[in-house]
Amino acid sequence: MPTIPATIEDVTAEWLTEVTGLAVTALSSEVIGVGIGVSSAVYRLTLSGDDVPDTLILKLAATDAAAVFTCTMLQMYSREVKFFDELVNRSPINVPAGFGGQSSEDGSSYFLLMEDMGGHRIIDQVVGMEIADAEQAVDELAGWHGKFWGDADRFVQTGAAVSLADPIYTAVLPVVFAEGWEKVSAAMDVGPVISRVAPRWAAALPAMLTALSTAPTTVVHGDYRADNIFFDADGRIVLLDFQLTGLGTGAYDLAYFVTQSLLPDVAAANERALFDRYVAGLHAAGVSEGETAGLWENYRVAALFCLVYPIVAARGMDLDDPRQFALVDTMSRRCGRVIEELGLEDLLGD
Repeated sequence: MPTIPATIEDVTAEWLTEVTGLAVTALSSEVIGVGIGVSSAVYRLTLSGDDVPDTLILKLAATDAAAVFTCTMLQMYSREVKFFDELVNRSPINVPAGFGGQSSEDGSSYFLLMEDMGGHRIIDQVVGMEIADAEQAVDELAGWHGKFWGDADRFVQTGAAVSLADPIYTAVLPVVFAEGWEKVSAAMDVGPVISRVAPRWAAALPAMLTALSTAPTTVVHGDYRADNIFFDADGRIVLLDFQLTGLGTGAYDLAYFVTQSLLPDVAAANERALFDRYVAGLHAAGVSEGETAGLWENYRVAALFCLVYPIVAARGMDLDDPRQFALVDTMSRRCGRVIEELGLEDLLGD
């Protein structure tokens, strides 16, 4: 079994040959993805050798200890490795090919090698996605959820997915949310809505997770947002980042995508139309109308739950970095928009 590199300096041509079976004679590396996410350190490897790809993407554990803690507790590294073992060939959405991966027994370190998809069109999440691209992303999301509708439990059993009802979420998220909120509230003005909601969010977490994991469920991507979505030359999406693959309501991915990947005015003007488009896509994929009857309420709960993403991510971010600050600030304000417009404070209870 190959060793798991502790740092990029441990990645050699000999190691890469052992892991992939490719005849790699030399390599160089560059850091990519800075300011987009902090759960992993991501590198582009440029390869030399006979009949080898020009480049591969390598993911290693994050360099920030707080991010590694969260990823370990939530089994994020092992989930991503198992996605490429069990789900990659089942995906109806184009995803990178895997070239090998492994996680440590305790889940605190890993490596993952995959196809470099960097030549495709990229949309900056802070800038926001145009509605035509959003419609394509919603259509393909409905196809993904329809493919795995009612079939997520077996992937939970293998560890390729974690149910949103798993006790680990109620154990970990309140702690890391509180730490993230302390950091965010000290670093930026999040606005009055988030200032009211954030201190009450953890108390509502168990009820939110119960609603989001109640049947009918599917395999959710868990981080379906613009920074993880590329577009190929034919306008189809290429999906990345499978560390949060789980069991839950399909409305979870949809709400996160619509509320976080579009500019607030674009989201507000198209929110219900995109929801209806998604439901129609599920029906076209064979999901019955009865099974989609409660999805709008699930959407509302998911939109409130999604405040967890910017707040927890901020724990491992350098908020003095303009791109990382902008991402957290943008996501928090977009959460404020949907909480206010859909009256989601009512879901917090008394």
